[in-house]
Amino acid sequence: MKFSKGQSCDTCLLKCDIYSTLIKTENGMEENKPLHAILKKHDVICKQGTEVTHAIFLVKGSAKLYIEGLNNRNIILYILKPPAYIGLLSFFDSPFYSYSVTALEESEVCFIELGLVKKLYVENHELLLSLNKAFGKSVTSIMKKIISLNQKQIRGRIAENLIYLSELHNSHSFHLGLSRKEIGEMTAISEENTVRLLTEFSKEKIIATKGRNIEILDMPLLKKISEVG
Repeated sequence: MKFSKGQSCDTCLLKCDIYSTLIKTENGMEENKPLHAILKKHDVICKQGTEVTHAIFLVKGSAKLYIEGLNNRNIILYILKPPAYIGLLSFFDSPFYSYSVTALEESEVCFIELGLVKKLYVENHELLLSLNKAFGKSVTSIMKKIISLNQKQIRGRIAENLIYLSELHNSHSFHLGLSRKEIGEMTAISEENTVRLLTEFSKEKIIATKGRNIEILDMPLLKKISEVG
């Protein structure tokens, strides 16, 4: 992770709600200037078990939010793409992260001092509503994940995950920034079974794969497999 002093919130294309609130209030921008960081693929943005000191805003790139399990058996809860807040789940609960977030590609984030965010959250109704909405979205994603892992067979979970990735990229054809192991971690399936199921879907002409490029050929059938579990 490399911190950049030259980046300015004023020139950023993605104006976060915290920035907008700072501009509208008497809290000066200069003395509360966020830390801007550039990350490489695999760089850790926040680590499970470490202290929460900042709110984090994803400006560019993508990242995975995951639980670090025993024996390196992780579960990826969801993928983050800009604009996205990181750490909302830990803002007002635990002083320590209950999950980790890692960059999936070259990415950029802003770190905003947590005490300032809490102060603005209490004082500004618009920011409160905005962060609550983002928090609710995170909780909904996790609840859907729990239902999927608990109620669906592995074939249904892989189908659901492919649909999720397609919606995330807004296309039936997309380049996968995840390894086969990470796809398995999104569905609580071993890497071996993940590879086997993707091969089965390919043979059945449901998807086409070439390296990390995936094209969904039969979305209606994929959705049916996902629904029946």
